[in-house]
This record gives sequence, C-alpha cells and structure tokens, in this order.
Amino acid sequence: MKLSKFLVPTLKENPADAEVISHKLMVRAGMIRKLTAGIYSYLPLGYRSLRKVEQIVREEMNAAGAQEVYLPVVQPAELWKESGRWEIYGKELLRFRDRHDRECCLGPTHEEVITDLVRREARSYRDLPINLYQIQTKFRDEIRPRFGLMRGREFIMKDGYSFDTTEDGAERTYLEMRDAYQKIFTRCGLEFRSVEADSGPIGGNFSHEFMVLATTGEDTIVSCDSCDYAANMEKAETGTRSVSFPPPAKAPEPVITPGASTVEQIAKFLGLKAENIIKTLILKTENGPVAVLLRGDHELNEVKVKNFLKVADIDMADAATIEQVTGGPMGFSGPIGLENIRILADRTIFNIESAVVGGNKPETHLINVDPRHHFKVDDSGDFRAATEGDLCPRCSGTLRLNRGIEVGHIFKLGDKYSKAMNACFLDQEGKERFMIMGCYGIGVSRVLAAAIEQNHDDDGIIFPPPIAPFTAIITPVGAKSEPINKVAGDIYEALWKSGLEALMDDRDERPGVKFKDADLLGIPCRITIGQKALSQGNVELRNRRTKETILAPPERVVSEVQKLIESWGQLPHAE
Repeated sequence: MKLSKFLVPTLKENPADAEVISHKLMVRAGMIRKLTAGIYSYLPLGYRSLRKVEQIVREEMNAAGAQEVYLPVVQPAELWKESGRWEIYGKELLRFRDRHDRECCLGPTHEEVITDLVRREARSYRDLPINLYQIQTKFRDEIRPRFGLMRGREFIMKDGYSFDTTEDGAERTYLEMRDAYQKIFTRCGLEFRSVEADSGPIGGNFSHEFMVLATTGEDTIVSCDSCDYAANMEKAETGTRSVSFPPPAKAPEPVITPGASTVEQIAKFLGLKAENIIKTLILKTENGPVAVLLRGDHELNEVKVKNFLKVADIDMADAATIEQVTGGPMGFSGPIGLENIRILADRTIFNIESAVVGGNKPETHLINVDPRHHFKVDDSGDFRAATEGDLCPRCSGTLRLNRGIEVGHIFKLGDKYSKAMNACFLDQEGKERFMIMGCYGIGVSRVLAAAIEQNHDDDGIIFPPPIAPFTAIITPVGAKSEPINKVAGDIYEALWKSGLEALMDDRDERPGVKFKDADLLGIPCRITIGQKALSQGNVELRNRRTKETILAPPERVVSEVQKLIESWGQLPHAE
C-alpha cells in the first residue's frame, strides 16, 4: 500500500469541536470524519483498524461456541411493546412510522428481535443451548453526543445472546463469555479490568463491565487494594464499621442559620466538619416522594436508590414539592417531624454521635441530633457513592478509585425477556419452561477510541500492534535515489510475504513531514531507509512506543519487526 495513493487526510491542528484525545487524534490522523452530530464516516485507515478489532472479536466468539448472525436494524414496535420497553427505554430509542403508518424504531440493541427469532425456531430442550451474536451498526439518540466515537449516536457493536434450559447452564455460558471477553481485550493489546456493574435498561440480575484503564476515562472504577473486588461507581458497594455510643445526653436544639442552606455553608457557620451534618434529600419517583438521608460529605448514588425502590427513575424534588412534604423551604429539610413520606437512611449516618439536620423551617437547623434515637427511618442501607479510602465490602481492605472506559458489558438476564415474550421450550418431561438468557455486548468502535485514550503521547497515536492499521511504515529518505527505492521495495515485499502489513510512504515530502505523520498515525514500527545508514549496510527501525531506534541490515528487518510486536505486552502502557 502506497501512502501517495491512500486517502489519509492528516491535519496539523486539533478540530475545534473535539474534547477528548481519541477524537482529536482520529480526526487529525485522517481516520474519521464527522457527518453530523454523533455520526462519523470511517476513512480507510480507521476502517482497517476497526476491521481488525472485529476480527479478533469474531474469532474469540466463534472459539467460545457462539454462532454469527445478522439481524435487522429496523425493528417493529410490537416486539418492544411485548417486552415492555417501548415506553420505558427513553428518548434514546429513535421511533418513527413507515409509509404504512406502522410504528418502528432503529435498533439500539436486539434483545427483542433475537428472543422472537429463537422462540420461533427452538421449541425443545434438544434445540438448546443456543449462543448467537452479530457485529452491526446500532443507533441510540444521545441527547448530547460527544467525545467522537466514545459517545456517538451511531456506533458499531457486537451484541450476543444466549439461551439455556437451566440456571446452571446459563451460569456456564456466562463464565464462557466472560473468559472470551478477557481473551478479546488481551488480544487487542489493552490494559483492562472486569468490574461488577448495574444492569441498567437491559435488565437482569447480574452483570460485569470491562473497563479499559485510562486517566481520561469518563467512568470511575472502584477496586480494593487487598482483594479482587472491583465495580463501577453505580454498582460499587461500601463496607461499614459499627460504632457504639451512649444514649444522647442532650435533646435536639434549634439554631438560626441565616443564609446557610448548603452543607459547606452550614459547616462554616457552625464550625463543624461536613461529616457531622446529615443532609435530607427529597426525591420524586413514580410512586411518590421519598427522603434519603446522607452524611454531608457523601454523594447520592441514584442507581442504588432506584434499584432498592424498584422504580424506573428518580429526580430531585422541586421547591414546591419540598415545601409540601416538609413544611419548610429548600435547603432546610430534616428528618425530625417528617410524616407521610418514606425515609431511607444511608447506614453511615448512624456512626455520627451528634449531628446537625435541617429544621424544616426557614434559616433553621437542629443540633445535638442522635440519628439512633431522635427520628425514625423506614429503611437503612448503602445509598451513597463510594469514595477513596472507603472500607471494602468483601474484606478489610481499602477502596481505591481509578478512571476507565467501558468497552464491554455482559448480563445475566434470567427469564426477563423470555417470560415477557413467552419464549418457552418443552423439557424432557414435556413441560413448558422459560428459556434462561444472557446478553453480551462489546462496543467495537469504542474499543478503537479507548485504545487511543490509553495509548498516545504528544506526537500522536501509539497503536497496539494487533489493531494498528499497518504494522510498519517504510519511509525512504531521498525518494529519487534508485538504491534507496530498491531497498525500500524489497523490504516492503518481504514484510507482506511474512504476513506483516506495511505502508510505503512514497510521497515527495521532506523527512520531517514523513516522520511527524508516521508518529501521528501510530504505526508500531517506522523503517527509515537513508543514504548514511544504507552506505553502512543498514536501515533504521524505530519503535513508536518506546522511541528506541536500532540499525539492522535489510535482511533482518522482518525478524526485528516481529520482535517489536512480541515485546508489546512486556512493557507498561503509554498514557
């Protein structure tokens, strides 16, 4: 492949609308171009890398016993109404009507379609288990598409679905898929972590996310420094230590706190730490308002509350609702005297001996409050976001927070969809039973962006060799020299014959321009053929990742490039 004939429109400057490094570099390297908000065209260089990710995914899924299918992008509303997701999925589901006025949507995922297919084709236990997957374009109408391929509206995804006859069988399939995912991301050359996760709108009772570790990641990974516990922020549990206090010696006492309605303002006014304040959050749900009590220095974990209450959504109550529920203005809510509202308390508040709470009156708070004696709660539990230094829920270790990018998610769906859509089979006794399902997704296009977020430097991309568009780029210096061109051509042919994909930079450009473009594109090895080294019987090989340069005779180039590829997993990743 000659660069002069290859569409690689590189840019010197970062695009104005790009916020994250992968978006900036993919546009600058001529890998993608924006069509409209959240929708991108893949240019030849980007598409080559994308296809390599796809192939790794395909090979490992096939090796794990899954079978590839291809399902329709357009889906009828009837299936989504049958599963119950037509109304609850949200505005990300792009709904439309065809010329016959039939309601349809563009598929953001395919649980309904695959369940409909399998329930028609598999009727007996002899037909199961089945594990099917596809690699296909999805569409989710993100309200704020951003970060290039990281959060676009149109994206390429591998989605897989398994159907088993028993819970034990479904568990085995889940573990097989988890193992396959470990192999996929390892083969892609990524540093990643598998973490427990919330199942979200997909549903199910258990799931794991696969996170690529990167300081620029938009997700937070919570992990223990002593055991293998790891979860995303939505799912992360926290341990707690029980503390004993004597009965309260004082009764709650009101104090006037003019202009102090936030935790920071109250702490400053009263000369206390935020951890001595209990904040009362009034939330709106489809089942009515609820109150959640948190320590002042902690933040609400909405997913934990939603899951505990089994509601579809929660929102912070407005001023009118707060006044109706508490009798006081926003910023001064407290648990004492609250009636006709369910009160949830994060368990950490019970480790406060003497707390400050809102007084449910303008500019009023109560001090000397003992959360074990001075008010009643309906339920207590873990309702907060984990923080650095929290106690691990599984051992005596400490929780640490790191950044990551979600690239894969696997779910135990159970019979959520099979029951809703009557996907049954006849067991060995002739009885109808619901199929037990699993769901397995990989953001193929996101893997590409995440790889760049994890592997780059000031000069550009540093592609892991397995997903690099080319393994080596050959840069003749002095393109009009016949000996240089001859050696460059011979090396080019030798690399391709050995299964190593090479790009020939045959452009009539200055060496500095070629070198800068080679670094920007992130190709693992640059092979420079110049007059000085060639006069000594050598060419120059530069490792894009380590920036190390060696001299080698042309006949050793193939073996040296192979060594470079093999060394990738033995070095720390660039960030």
